[in-house]
Amino acid sequence: MPIYAYRCEACGFQKDVLQKLSDAPLTDCPSCGKPSFAKQVTAAGFQLKGSGWYVTDFRGGASSASSSAAPAKADAPAAACATPDASGTGCAGPCSTAS
Repeated sequence: MPIYAYRCEACGFQKDVLQKLSDAPLTDCPSCGKPSFAKQVTAAGFQLKGSGWYVTDFRGGASSASSSAAPAKADAPAAACATPDASGTGCAGPCSTAS
């Protein structure tokens, strides 16, 4: 629903009113009661309600989203062994990887 700014021509009273597009414009001033309450031309006003997208949802950028999507495996070695054993699964010599 849009928010409209109204101003009374007679007394200068101003008020922002939340109205449907189909609602009739207000004409009577709530302050002085005269029929000189009119809409003002202003910047668009709106109200966000409910759950939805907000600017803070993607503040971290793409790098933080991709790092949380694919965590590194703890059991995989960081680098290949330079001297594998006969079975090919372990290391037969000194390695640069920490165990």
